[in-house]
Amino acid sequence: MSQYIAAIDQGTTSTRCMVFDHDGAVVAVGQKEHQQIFPRAGWVEHDPVEIWANVREVVGQALARADLTGADLAAVGLTNQRETTVVWDRTTGEPVYNAIVWQDTRTDRIVTELGELGGGADRYKEKVGLPLATYFAGPKVTWILDNIEGARERAERGDLLMGTIDSWLLWHMTGGTDGGQHITDVSNASRTMLMDYRTLAWDESIAADMRIPVSMLPEIRSNSEVYGEGRKAGALAGVTIAGSLGDQQAATFGQVCFSPGMAKNTYGTGNFLLLNTGEEAVSSKNGLLTTVCYKIGDRRPVYALEGSIAVTGSLVQWVRDNLRLIGGAGEIEAVARSVEDNGGAYFVPAFSGLFAPHWRSDARGALVGLTRYVNRGHLARAVLEATAYQTREVVEAMNADSGVDLTELRVDGGMVVNELLMQFQADVLGVDVVRPQIAETTALGAAYAAGLAVGFWADEDELTSQWAEDQRWSPAMDAGTRDRYYRKWQKAVARTLDWVDDDDDA
Repeated sequence: MSQYIAAIDQGTTSTRCMVFDHDGAVVAVGQKEHQQIFPRAGWVEHDPVEIWANVREVVGQALARADLTGADLAAVGLTNQRETTVVWDRTTGEPVYNAIVWQDTRTDRIVTELGELGGGADRYKEKVGLPLATYFAGPKVTWILDNIEGARERAERGDLLMGTIDSWLLWHMTGGTDGGQHITDVSNASRTMLMDYRTLAWDESIAADMRIPVSMLPEIRSNSEVYGEGRKAGALAGVTIAGSLGDQQAATFGQVCFSPGMAKNTYGTGNFLLLNTGEEAVSSKNGLLTTVCYKIGDRRPVYALEGSIAVTGSLVQWVRDNLRLIGGAGEIEAVARSVEDNGGAYFVPAFSGLFAPHWRSDARGALVGLTRYVNRGHLARAVLEATAYQTREVVEAMNADSGVDLTELRVDGGMVVNELLMQFQADVLGVDVVRPQIAETTALGAAYAAGLAVGFWADEDELTSQWAEDQRWSPAMDAGTRDRYYRKWQKAVARTLDWVDDDDDA
């Protein structure tokens, strides 16, 4: 029997392949960053051809580092940045335009116009669980069809396909122009604003409103089932492809949050907090998203409430690259530890507007509370604290929607190595924060989904038994200080609103 499972983790800033053994331990990793393209203020793009090339490269890296071949893999799973959208030619495989990234705000006018047809931002929420926002994939397709010469005519002839990054990669991985499968999974489909989350089918009336031909849409499949085999060329030739989840659902799966009431928060480019609500889809009244969490084979889907925060880890990246305040992301903790507190400075990183629970595309970033006392260390603290405060906003909304206060938060992602941030997060929330031994649970979740589909792991109980705690942070801040800090944060957020005017480009 093949001894390993591979997972491809295609993220916002890089692509990874991780190989896991039966105990869920990491055997090997290959990773490569890809270019971030910013044509105009508010626009964010990726080159989908570069991403596909990087997938092939990192798979080869990971297998070589473990001295393995495709024959050693029982299956491969995929996880991806979710709402990032590609439109490509079904005959040539060529994209008609760069991938429009989930952070991109160019569709603001499109979503406003859709809301003006009736219902405002909640026009489709009863069906899709999402507000009208630039975040989601459907309006990105509309923008491409409206703005790229000849694209709409080609789409209406049936020549073009659309999909989030999972669809783009699965199509190529299963053969591309030589019989590739045009498929997506329920978790990614639930982020398009085009899928009815109860029926798990495309809603043709919404597609018509967005002027998207249904012939472009991929077939919707579960998260854990055999999709096909790797294309004849390449390192995964003949390997079973059997799992696909959007990155945040994959992290929830990797954190084994299989029971209603369990929650995880991923600290990556942005932050994404998901609460398992079981087979009941809970409609949010407090600015959260109702989303499909996962569906295993023919079983009923499991739903989640999600709080999406656009800018957390990418704020550290911005401070490194744009301000040159630090030389590397890992330096920020030491710089922040050089002072006792934020010196009164608060940084609200509304670079793409504010996501949950505000959903204000008119907001823009602000650094407030500055005095001549504030120094580099205070700014570094303000950058880290912004992640913790934004997370508290989401947790309060989640507590209100679910009617049950969160008692423990499982955390994962690249930022959880920052112990200053993790302690401050526990302090601001007033609950324990727990990091698992495998902090990069996104790839692990994709591996788990693929492994379940082929019998590599027996069931969710076996996966749960593999989860192990690495470190726990308990609150050490008194309630009065916590509340005072948070009130200042809320004042800072108010300063960011209503910045974009109707005649602005972004």
